[in-house]
Amino acid sequence: MSIKQVKETCLYIEDIDRTKAFYEKKLGLPVISIAPGRHIFFRAGTSVLLCFIAAVTKQEERLPPHYAKGKQHIAFEISKEEYMSWKEKLREVGVRITHEEHWKNGYSSFYFDDPDGHVLEIVEEGFWG
Repeated sequence: MSIKQVKETCLYIEDIDRTKAFYEKKLGLPVISIAPGRHIFFRAGTSVLLCFIAAVTKQEERLPPHYAKGKQHIAFEISKEEYMSWKEKLREVGVRITHEEHWKNGYSSFYFDDPDGHVLEIVEEGFWG
């Protein structure tokens, strides 16, 4: 037996409309589910990005309660050929790149924040082998 992949990644947010505008309009992630006042989910390649309002899911009774506080981190993988295009695209839509790293393994990545202050990263495909 083995785990095939991480299927869902979760961030905790405060405003669904603001989150939708950022992830759908600026990053181009398709919305796959919205529950007003609770969550918005996005398709990210073969994975799903779950964005929950923590104050609501913390009180969950049907499913296990879950929530988090503070800066969370996720990375999006892109093709090495699109790296520069992604940097330019994000700058064009007003997203400030907060850091760029050129790793010892020959790959690069850059960081930026979402509207809730979460640390997002764009990383070149192949980074983890």
